Amino acid sequence: MTSLKCDGSAPNPVPDIERRFRACRAAAARALAVFVIALTILIAGHAQQLPGSTQSNQTVTGYPADCSDPLLASTAQCGSTTEPYGAMQGIPSQSMQNPLLGAGAARPGEYYSDTESLTRNPAAARQSPQPILPPEKLTEFQKFTASTTGQILPIFGASLFRQVPSTFSPLEMSPVPPDYVIGPDDQLRIRVWGQVSFQANVRVDRSGDVYLPQVGEVHVAGLTSSQLDDHLRAAVGRVYRNFNLTADLGQIRAIQVYVTGEARRPGVYTISSLSTLVDALFASGGPSVNGSLRHILLKRGSEVVTDFDLYDLLARGDKSKDAKLLSGDVIFIPPSGPQVALTGSVRNPAIYELRANETLAGLLKDAGGVSAVASGARVSIERIVDHDNRQAMEVAYDATGLATTLDDGDLIRVFPIVPKYSKTVTLRGNTANPGRFAWHPGMRLSDLIPDKESLITRNYWWKRVQLGLPAPEFESSDFFAYRRQPVENQPVHVRFPQAAQNGANQADQSGANQNDTGAQPTDQANPQQPQSGAGQAGQPGSSQTSNVSAQQRAGSSSIAAGEVLASPQMPPPAQKTEVNLIAPDIDWNYAVIERQDQSDLKTTLIPFDLGKLVLEHDASQNLELQPGDVVSVFSAADIRVPIAQQTKMVRLEGEFLHAGVYTAKPGETLRELVERAGGITSNAYLYGSEFTRESTRAVQQARIDEYVQNLAARIQRSNLALASGVNNASQEQTIGAAQAAEAQLIARLRQMRATGRIVFNLKQDSHGIDSLPDIALENGDRFIVPHVPATVNVVGAVYDQNAFLYQSRGTVEDYLRLAGGPNKDADRKHEFIIRADGEVISHEMERGLWGNDFKSLKVNPGDTIVVPEKTFKPSVLKGVLDWSQVFSQLALGAAAINVLH
Repeated sequence: MTSLKCDGSAPNPVPDIERRFRACRAAAARALAVFVIALTILIAGHAQQLPGSTQSNQTVTGYPADCSDPLLASTAQCGSTTEPYGAMQGIPSQSMQNPLLGAGAARPGEYYSDTESLTRNPAAARQSPQPILPPEKLTEFQKFTASTTGQILPIFGASLFRQVPSTFSPLEMSPVPPDYVIGPDDQLRIRVWGQVSFQANVRVDRSGDVYLPQVGEVHVAGLTSSQLDDHLRAAVGRVYRNFNLTADLGQIRAIQVYVTGEARRPGVYTISSLSTLVDALFASGGPSVNGSLRHILLKRGSEVVTDFDLYDLLARGDKSKDAKLLSGDVIFIPPSGPQVALTGSVRNPAIYELRANETLAGLLKDAGGVSAVASGARVSIERIVDHDNRQAMEVAYDATGLATTLDDGDLIRVFPIVPKYSKTVTLRGNTANPGRFAWHPGMRLSDLIPDKESLITRNYWWKRVQLGLPAPEFESSDFFAYRRQPVENQPVHVRFPQAAQNGANQADQSGANQNDTGAQPTDQANPQQPQSGAGQAGQPGSSQTSNVSAQQRAGSSSIAAGEVLASPQMPPPAQKTEVNLIAPDIDWNYAVIERQDQSDLKTTLIPFDLGKLVLEHDASQNLELQPGDVVSVFSAADIRVPIAQQTKMVRLEGEFLHAGVYTAKPGETLRELVERAGGITSNAYLYGSEFTRESTRAVQQARIDEYVQNLAARIQRSNLALASGVNNASQEQTIGAAQAAEAQLIARLRQMRATGRIVFNLKQDSHGIDSLPDIALENGDRFIVPHVPATVNVVGAVYDQNAFLYQSRGTVEDYLRLAGGPNKDADRKHEFIIRADGEVISHEMERGLWGNDFKSLKVNPGDTIVVPEKTFKPSVLKGVLDWSQVFSQLALGAAAINVLH
């Protein structure tokens, strides 16, 4: 019986032998597949155990496998390519460890320094991140232009090769062109079915042949891909009949090319045979900063195949002169040719390389043209003359000027247009529609400001619209279902969730913008008083606020001592409505035209009476406008007008017959306004009234801030002096504690806010509006008259801080006795009284001939007696510690003497 080998080499095969042959071949293929899978798993596991290593890209090649077998369908022989692509040679191996090349620059399958292939798995190479090349140094011409223009201009086209994305690499599975010439190391995929059925992936050997089972060697080198089917069909047809055949190219061969000259990375590159000149440029990093982008030569032997201008691809998208590469080709990048610098109003300011007889028009075309703001008058050119000096010249931006031939080293600057408006006037300030308007001959102010409605700002109307918005609805489901018990002797503050505080938050936000509207800032000094200011609670002129702390407005979720969470059964806080100025008043007495004299370019201000122009239609104020005029309309927030012309809103609260918000008439005083409001009630306590003013509050706050700043500076100097005299750890700890307390004191002082209260110095028995001072009113003034209080407060270092019923003949000593008297920490020499009218009387002020009369002072309803606590300065503590150490040393010495005796 004829012997049969598994490779199918048997003389005169018969059908039975053919079946046995296919079975043997399938078994061998399965065994080989199992071996390949096991080897791949072993290599992958070993690669994962190595730090920073990647999986090996090498695969096992052998006899073409039967890819119809499911065990072999996913192997490298049935899909993954196995031949090199993109190998780079000629680079020293130590350069691969340069950190400037980026992470993983020396990974397997990316770059190598030997003559082996770059990767054994091109699919993995396509997925690998391309390295970021290190930045090159500036050229001498770049430094030269930077010293002149003040900016570093890039070299046009260099950024294209800075970080080459993987999409620039030729895809292995891209269609093969019909004119592709088959050569050694190409892989052919042959499929035959019909009378005979087989498939094979064969590789062209060095002789240009492929081996087909039962057919033998077939010479295919030199054929094009379009001729392959017919040639193989004729070869198989010599053995079989009645069959169909298809053949195509699988993995294409690799070729070696040389990149020389001024390249970023010159060397020998192993690349795909489908690669072109441009592909090789990307693989090599492109020309260096000293290399030419306009004369890239492809040499094949002694012949120049193409002279490629990369500007055709970059600026015009023309790749027609790109050529395919063959093994052994040389890509030569010569040094850069003449260069010019282009800056100013162009699309791509950069340094450009010139070709012979390059003109200004061609340069601007390569740069993408001029920008929209480029001036069409002239173009500046600075030229180096005979390598000796520089000369400035200008050319017109027309056909003649654009035809100017450029020289090496020219600096071209395209000027932008001058931002000047012609036949235009500008209206700005307190108007509904500020902006620029077209000027026409005979144009006057009445054309620009036709009526008084045109002077009402849009912001005013927006705030008027917000006055009608509904208040936030109370939703009990948003409240917490539990509450905390208040701490004993601590004030209780009811806290509502965020949903009920929207009004307060809006008030804070609008209050920050009050300077824009001209309204007075809110009064933050007294948290018990309703805050004033336009636009609170999202409604200018009407405020709907909640009585919540500043901590809650900031969105803090912490709960302070003595606070209680609101339960769903607790009602929402009462909302308050306030009336304030929505926007500052218009300054009707003054407006101005800003005009530039065309003869000497001096600016002149031409004032006019806005009220007479708009309200009275006075023709003398209807001035004629000229092109370029700027008309400014002011408000009371821009220029301070006389107090008689200001709109003044004053609040009267408390014991008035008609409490409310009133607009004070010009020159009207507080006494006259109270009389116009109907006077005060019989329960009014004028002695305890409170008058606050915003301008006074601003001055008081400035003084407080100045005092705190000076105090902090003195404490800092004192701390430095104490730190220099520290002798031991105990002193250091004590002084550190004192410094921490001082820092807390400064922090509390910085949070102090002035009230703006003005003390009237009224008598305790004052009654009737005749006792009120005849003080002129200002906008934002607030006058609060309470009813007669029934208590006197005692606070501070006493045994019982409390409010006690007023006694008609009670003195300071009587109320201190009711509070248990001062405790051991009380500083009795610095006691003081805060009168109901705001006056302060201290212990030191009441020194008479027969001693101190402070304890016998009569107390009025609503007064507050304050007993401060003692404080110790760090210097006193330091002295006490020093003396205590002396005494302890003496005691130890005496004890030692007693022991010796």
